[in-house]
Amino acid sequence: MATPQLRRDGRRVSAAYAASKVPEKITVYFWIIKILTTAMGEALADFLALRYGPIITGLAGTVVFALALVLQFRARRYRVWVYWFAVVMVAVWGTMVADGLHIELHVPYAVSTTVFALCLAVIFAVWYAAERTLSIHSITTPRREMFYWATVIATFALGTALGDLTATTLGLGFLASGIMFTVVIAIPAVAYWKLRMNAILAFWFAYVVTRPLGASYADWLGVSPAHGGVGLGRGLVALILTVFIVGFVGYLAVTRKDIEPRVAAVPRRAPAPGQHRR
Repeated sequence: MATPQLRRDGRRVSAAYAASKVPEKITVYFWIIKILTTAMGEALADFLALRYGPIITGLAGTVVFALALVLQFRARRYRVWVYWFAVVMVAVWGTMVADGLHIELHVPYAVSTTVFALCLAVIFAVWYAAERTLSIHSITTPRREMFYWATVIATFALGTALGDLTATTLGLGFLASGIMFTVVIAIPAVAYWKLRMNAILAFWFAYVVTRPLGASYADWLGVSPAHGGVGLGRGLVALILTVFIVGFVGYLAVTRKDIEPRVAAVPRRAPAPGQHRR
């Protein structure tokens, strides 16, 4: 039987919860890094594909993506650098998949967006049927971790296709798309705090939107003014975002703000001679 531990606030947590494989506290830093990774993944994937070609880039990206997931699954508990490396590679690989379907196979963004949305719905349905929860705070078993990363991959692919759909197919442009998704991502935040929206629904709602939000701004900063962008270049944008990601992840590694504080359980004192246990 798992031995319960005590947090500093006196609440008990199980040993299984102590072995969570994802951040235990969803703070503002989680969302900042998440948006930065989506933007960086978009910029880096596009930069590499244009420079080295989609086939070589896709193969190399798949290898590094697989390595990142192996490291994550082999970790016995949440490791901040390992976890966020996996998220970064999902962002890069998800962009490659979504763009590859459109560029190489000529699949319209409207179709790929619909397909990825259906895939995400199926993953959620199977996950809930198997585990009876979709909470990020329940990722304490290998099976739940597999469901979690399958969901993350689907959200990144969906978000990439959705962002390109609004920016190009619907003609909004990258900046307008970024502004639109900035407004959209505020919906679950306001609904959660003001209307008591279900926490799990609010989390995954926001999680999906972070992808087109970050990718739209990354494209706007990277592409040339002729294509409605600032013209910094995708490589430079990816480098700048990587510096910020490393800085924020390093901050979490030092401060441990995304980990629940724990103290050892205090053993009960033995009764004094002549006293009886109650």
